[in-house]
Amino acid sequence: MKPFIKICCIASPAEARLAIDAGADAIGLVSWMPSGPGVIDDAAIRDIVGDVAGDVETFLLTSRRAAKAILEQLAFCRPSAVQLVDAVEGDVHRAIRDAMPEVRIVQVLHVTGGETIAEARELAGEVDLILLDSGNPGLAIKQLGGTGRTHDWDISRRLIAAAGPPVLLAGGLDAANVARAIDQARPHGVDVCGGVRRDGDLDAGRLAAFVAAARGGVT
Repeated sequence: MKPFIKICCIASPAEARLAIDAGADAIGLVSWMPSGPGVIDDAAIRDIVGDVAGDVETFLLTSRRAAKAILEQLAFCRPSAVQLVDAVEGDVHRAIRDAMPEVRIVQVLHVTGGETIAEARELAGEVDLILLDSGNPGLAIKQLGGTGRTHDWDISRRLIAAAGPPVLLAGGLDAANVARAIDQARPHGVDVCGGVRRDGDLDAGRLAAFVAAARGGVT
């Protein structure tokens, strides 16, 4: 099966179309974050979602943690999926599911050690996808994605084997390493931001190379 490919940090309808034409299964739209690249305002996210609706999955990345705030943002932006980049309050997954069953729920886990495997097991039945990234929520200014760092793919492999929901792999991926990451960790799919950009802009050549490497990287 070909890996699911999500192109993140989409900044405009033109970038969204570039990702779609390259074969992306989903695009990521980054709302306010305490740090990291790709942030656009909610009105821009809503406009991009409206422009590409039906052509590709749209993931809203949010650092909000309370159910009410997340649901308000979802009602405004209308994405097909919500990517929760930080730990959330205990009832949030259920609240989203009850209020908006059509929205896929993606929980990010930042791989800092083997304890992440236990965190993934606890999400079984709560979310549609898990996304493994290389941030550090424990810093004074949280890093919740877009670091450009890889993490320990051996931990990712063990987590993917143990987790219930499908798992996407992110963190420092590019055309040079994505095939190796897929071969080692065996994720459902991959997610990339900086690895397909040049001087901050989505680059058609790097994008094509990444998709080709990812789609050819399953052995």
